[in-house]
Amino acid sequence: MLSYVLHEIGGQILPEQREIPQVSQDGALVKVAYAALNHRDCWIQKGQYAGLKFPIVLGSDLSGWLGDEEVLVNPGYYWGTDETVQSSQFQILGLPQDGALSEYVVVPKSQVHTLPSHLSLQQAAALPLAGLTAYRALVQRGGTRSGEKVLITGIGGGVALFAFQFALALGCQVVVSSSSQEKRQKALDMGASYAYDYTNDQWTKELMKDLGGVDVIIDGAGGESFSQLIKIAKPAGRIVIYGGTQGEIQKMSPQQIFWKQLSVLGSTMGSEQDFEQMLAFVEKHKIVPVIDSVYPISEVNTAMDRMRESKQFGKLILRIEQ
Repeated sequence: MLSYVLHEIGGQILPEQREIPQVSQDGALVKVAYAALNHRDCWIQKGQYAGLKFPIVLGSDLSGWLGDEEVLVNPGYYWGTDETVQSSQFQILGLPQDGALSEYVVVPKSQVHTLPSHLSLQQAAALPLAGLTAYRALVQRGGTRSGEKVLITGIGGGVALFAFQFALALGCQVVVSSSSQEKRQKALDMGASYAYDYTNDQWTKELMKDLGGVDVIIDGAGGESFSQLIKIAKPAGRIVIYGGTQGEIQKMSPQQIFWKQLSVLGSTMGSEQDFEQMLAFVEKHKIVPVIDSVYPISEVNTAMDRMRESKQFGKLILRIEQ
């Protein structure tokens, strides 16, 4: 079978012929139709991820066939029995185990799921990691309810867009932020009430004038601008952090947090129960993932460059050439 393999930090992802992997009693051999990229793949390639090993086949998202059945895979393995936090054995497909950028992949049988009925294989490949992360952050951790005002920061990435779509489906008033005018306009066209340029020093004042604050904030950036989110959160608001693309959080006022009774919450991936509930939510509301572009697997390095430069609006999909 043909796999695309990363051999070193900073290296290109290169094609390599490998044997089709053996399947254990608890495993399933899935023939991959489509894979999708995540920022996690970029962090691994840059050497900025825990537990690095080489060579490795990257890729956490995939759709394909188990026998004649069209399936997708929950990429989070061994969550454990505690729904509140993952176990010490928790791992994600694509490191330490070889991932989706291959013609075949072996996964635990328990992680294989039927596609939502309204999605194609191409669309379904966009869903697993980002959809799961967004659902847990918004619903399980954030406790978001219909009618609340929700801010999604950094609109354009996979998790942010799923959180945006899920919040709209819940009946929330949703606003977004982005430094890109093009991405802000796309979000407005999709149903955002307002879209703010976070590089504008006055954006928080504009938001407070427009909305009087927000109930829930879903943030994947962190960094120096995180303190601004504290200011625009309404009393008893919830700020859910699922990523840290802008680095360490600094200058955060404890007084504002405790006086406003705010909850600052961390969220990573999700449990098997979260994944099943996310799929049911997508099915119920007929949510279709936003796809930025589709590449043949031979152009995986071009797709990685686009993600690294944050040019995408939606998921980057790779067609596995059979």
